[in-house]
Amino acid sequence: MRYARGGGLTPKRQAERERVRLEAAEWFARGEKTTAVAEAFDVGVGRVEKWRRLWREGGAEALRSKGPVCVERLSTGQWERLVRELERGTLAHGWGEEQGWTLVRVRALIIRLFRVEYTVQGVWKLLRRHGWSPQVPARRALERDDVSVARWREEVWETVRPPRRPGTPISASRARQGRA
Repeated sequence: MRYARGGGLTPKRQAERERVRLEAAEWFARGEKTTAVAEAFDVGVGRVEKWRRLWREGGAEALRSKGPVCVERLSTGQWERLVRELERGTLAHGWGEEQGWTLVRVRALIIRLFRVEYTVQGVWKLLRRHGWSPQVPARRALERDDVSVARWREEVWETVRPPRRPGTPISASRARQGRA
């Protein structure tokens, strides 16, 4: 499944963010307030303060993108092929029909198709960068007994559940007064 707002910084998304920072630089030059810039660009005040500090030190050039943190090892064509292969499912690649894609399996597929090595964490970052999310099983286990689960929640959970923390913090002096 893909994230609605994207899961990382593709080159296109990186260019959009750079454009926003450069436009914010024009607002800084006009003397606009930080809060106005934050509202206009739908970002936090702290982010705008950081941009303003960089702009003061190095002008608009300081707000330009420094490039990706790391160079993606898969080309655009390879990524598109990987997506097609993932959509074919695990069965088409030798895993069982009921077994879904895991990071280890995606890593093995990338190595098999492209002879490109990724760590499991690298596969996670790659998928996130392209807007993919972790999956949740569509079905519940056949062995699940909803009646037993409900009974356990009512009878056992209430007795073993940790106590709730107070909603309002109290000072140490008030806590000492309460004990005395």
